[in-house]
Amino acid sequence: MSKKQYLLPGLILLIFETVAIALWLTKDNLFYLFNFSYIGAAIAFGLVLFIRRYRHARRVVQLLVGTYMLVYLGLICNENMQIEGFWYYLFLGVFEAATIHYAVAKIFGPLLFGRGWCGYACWTAMVLDFLPYKTPKHERKRLGWIRYITFAASLIFVSALFLSGVKDMARIMFWAFIFGNLAYYAAGIALAFAFKDNRAFCKYVCPVAVFMKPMSYFSLLRITCDKDKCVSCGRCRAVCPMDVDVTDNSRSRKNGTECILCMECVKTCPKGAL
Repeated sequence: MSKKQYLLPGLILLIFETVAIALWLTKDNLFYLFNFSYIGAAIAFGLVLFIRRYRHARRVVQLLVGTYMLVYLGLICNENMQIEGFWYYLFLGVFEAATIHYAVAKIFGPLLFGRGWCGYACWTAMVLDFLPYKTPKHERKRLGWIRYITFAASLIFVSALFLSGVKDMARIMFWAFIFGNLAYYAAGIALAFAFKDNRAFCKYVCPVAVFMKPMSYFSLLRITCDKDKCVSCGRCRAVCPMDVDVTDNSRSRKNGTECILCMECVKTCPKGAL
């Protein structure tokens, strides 16, 4: 096995470690060193497992990162890491917690790794991916407009809290995180069974996609197809949970901004064209 294969996990670890050290020194807070070092190490570990052909490599990363953010950051540290938390800290004018998380993972990060967050770190998708419909059973619906409604609703909710001048807003945001996650899980599970598609919530409802889709268009890390090897068997499209046409190398390919880098297409390609 070539050592060059390990360049990507090494690069990912280096990027996250750089962010960790930079934030630690600039914010004078050791938490950032631990937080981004842990996430970077978890992702790099998962990529090494994938290189070594471990079947559940991505799921390992999902559980390591997703449970850390949901349980430790959310439930134990009382940080709202949902989009409401981003608006909350943004309105406070504080570059901490959720604002840093969104900047790194969901606003500027997609310029490098696209929708990789959705495939490897999202705690909502972490649960939904346990459901039975891992590949879509029907044609994609034209319901992507719903995500803009949930995006606007989160902004209106936090704006209303600030405008009304409610007290103990930090506590309200914690409970918003609890009930928001429960609502996301309920909607995600219901949609998965209704559309026979585990990722229906991601495709139609998730408000974070409003940030990630335009940035993902310019992503440096992308699945590409070697046309000389491709035999147009269609297996890659059949296993893609996000309905991406990975045989098209153009940035405007069908559903291209929704690729979560799950590598299911790479694993199933009989000719190693991806």
